[in-house]
Amino acid sequence: MDLLSKAVAYVLVGFEKAFELFGADPQSGVTWALSIVGLVIVIRTLLIPLFVKQIKATRAQQLIAPDLKKIQQKYKGKKDQASREAMSRETMALYQKHKTNPFASCLPMLVQAPIFFALFRVLRTHLLPFRNPDGTFQLNPDGSHVFKGFGPITPTLQEAAYNAKVFGARIAFSFNSPVETVNGVATGDTSGAGTVRMVAGILVVAMMLTTFLTQRQITRKNMPQAALEGSAAQTMKLMTWMMPGVFLISGPLFPIGVLIYWTTSNLWTMGQQYYVIRRNPTPGSEAEKAFLERKARKAAAQGIVEMIEPEEEVEAPRVTTQRQQPKRKNRKRR
Repeated sequence: MDLLSKAVAYVLVGFEKAFELFGADPQSGVTWALSIVGLVIVIRTLLIPLFVKQIKATRAQQLIAPDLKKIQQKYKGKKDQASREAMSRETMALYQKHKTNPFASCLPMLVQAPIFFALFRVLRTHLLPFRNPDGTFQLNPDGSHVFKGFGPITPTLQEAAYNAKVFGARIAFSFNSPVETVNGVATGDTSGAGTVRMVAGILVVAMMLTTFLTQRQITRKNMPQAALEGSAAQTMKLMTWMMPGVFLISGPLFPIGVLIYWTTSNLWTMGQQYYVIRRNPTPGSEAEKAFLERKARKAAAQGIVEMIEPEEEVEAPRVTTQRQQPKRKNRKRR
C-alpha cells in the first residue's frame, strides 16, 4: 500500500508543480483540488479499456436476461442438489456462450478501490502533521507542527498542502476531523469545524447523488424491457438505492480530497456512459428508440427519404380454357 500511496503522491505533486508553474499558489485548496481532478483524469484514462469491457459485459448481461429468467423459471421451487447443480451449469454455459460473466461489469470499480484507499491514506496521513503514538499532533519547541514529508511530498510541500483550504475547509479533513479527540486532546484544527462540516456535507451529498444518477443512467435508459424484469433487475434496482445509502454512512469518514476524487470520478463515468449510450445503445432499450428517432429526424432534415423497393409481382400460372378433344377409340376390324 505504501508503494501505491507513493505513486498517487507523485501524480498529485506532478500536477501541483505544473499548476505552480502557471502561477498557482501551493497553499491554495483550489490548486490541490485541481491536482486531485488531474489524478482522476490520469486514472480514468488508463481505465478506458476496462470501461469498454465493462460496457460490453453489462450489455451482454442485459441481452441474456430473458434466457436467465427462463433457466430460473425452469428450476423454480427445486431445491435438491442435482437441480441446483444443473441450474448452475446451464447458467455458466449461457455466460460462456455470450463471453461474459457477472463480475466483468465491476472491473473498473474493483481496480479503482486500491487507488481510492491509497489516496485516502495520503490525505489522511501524509498531508497532515506528524502524529504522536496517542494520535495528537507533534509540536516543535516553538509550538508549530512537525512535518516529515512522504515520498515526493517534502515537509515544505506537506505544510502547504495541510494549510490548503477549499471554501475554508482543509482538504485533508473529513466531516468529523475537527472534533476527533484522543484522551480528550483534539487531533485537528477546531477553529473551522462548522465550515469543514458544511463543505464535507455538501460533497457527501454530491457523491451520493452522482452515484445514484450513474446507476440509474444504465438501468433506466440502456436496458431492454426484458432485462427490467426478474430477480437480476430487482438486484440492480436495489443496488441503485443501496450504494448512496452506504456513502451516507461512510462518507463523513472520508477526507474532503477523497470526496472530490469520488465525485469527479462519478461525473467522468456519467459522461462516458452518456457518450456510449447515445452513440451505441443496447438493442431494445429506450436509448435505442431515442437513437433511431434522432437518426430519422436527421435524415428528414437532410431531405433523405428511405426508398422502399416494390416487391416483384409473381406471374400467376396460366389457366387454359381450351376444351380437350376426346381421343378416338380404335374400332375393331370386321
